[in-house]
Amino acid sequence: MKKLLSISAVLALIIGILLLAGGIWGIAFTYKSVAQEKIITAEDASIPNKPVRGPFTLKSQAEAIRGHVLKMTDGKTYAEMPRQIPKLDSSGKPVLDEKGEPVMVSNDARNIWITATTLITALNLAIMGYVVSGLVLLFGLVLIVIGGGLILQKRID
Repeated sequence: MKKLLSISAVLALIIGILLLAGGIWGIAFTYKSVAQEKIITAEDASIPNKPVRGPFTLKSQAEAIRGHVLKMTDGKTYAEMPRQIPKLDSSGKPVLDEKGEPVMVSNDARNIWITATTLITALNLAIMGYVVSGLVLLFGLVLIVIGGGLILQKRID
């Protein structure tokens, strides 16, 4: 039984060190990946005019993008807008085809959401990168403490 405890302690220590290293690498990788994009938060963001690096500035920028797009689309989301809208002439009246029906064109306001959703998702995924890496790091520390504690306990006995 003591041999199993010793093996478990060493394994917990080794796995803990590997997880600690993986968590640190994940945080560094996420930071470097975000920093290389050279994003600065919007002036009207909750954290204005700051380089986007960590989870708080990532969230601030994602919220700012969403707010800007909602202003551009009169508060409507992608799903709330039609795919096509009537084409308008210079006076704002619908252009009609030879059958007298409105000529339909792509809804540019709706298409803006495609880009915005992509950007918001990328920012949110970076936040998740930090969260997962932090959890891996924490779990590694816990295993190091457990493994080290078991090894110390064995030496005391």
